[in-house]
Amino acid sequence: MTAELTLTVDVDAPAEVVWEVVTDWPGQGEWMLATRVQTDGEGDGRRLGATMSAVTGIGPLAVTDTMVITEWEPPTRCVVHHTGAVIRGDGIFEVTALGPQRARFLWSELLDLPFGVVGRVGWPIARPLLRVGVARSLRAMARHCETRYRDRG
Repeated sequence: MTAELTLTVDVDAPAEVVWEVVTDWPGQGEWMLATRVQTDGEGDGRRLGATMSAVTGIGPLAVTDTMVITEWEPPTRCVVHHTGAVIRGDGIFEVTALGPQRARFLWSELLDLPFGVVGRVGWPIARPLLRVGVARSLRAMARHCETRYRDRG
């Protein structure tokens, strides 16, 4: 079963700044709740085929999320395919300019639920909790973008 979680946030910063922040994979730890990301191999991970891994969660509840970039269309769209043992499916990042100094960021996860029946039964409980955490992270990301933009100007 595929489960979807989609959220958007409007940001008072240009689309280019939002793109720069959301594709700074190691920098995501500055705004994403309980997540540390590292790119694998060479470079900054901003390219088709780049791989990375994230540790999401706290203590014994943390899971490793391995990913590969399967679509790369800067500065508007990136799709990462989650390849881990627990987190599988696609994560979609889209940035839309709403004017010269404003943008909308869409975060969507299309997840293959793990743990069979337990995962399917647990999704209605987990989804609202994940939604709250991701919404909080996206608000923090928006503030991060807005601060970065103000500091440049």
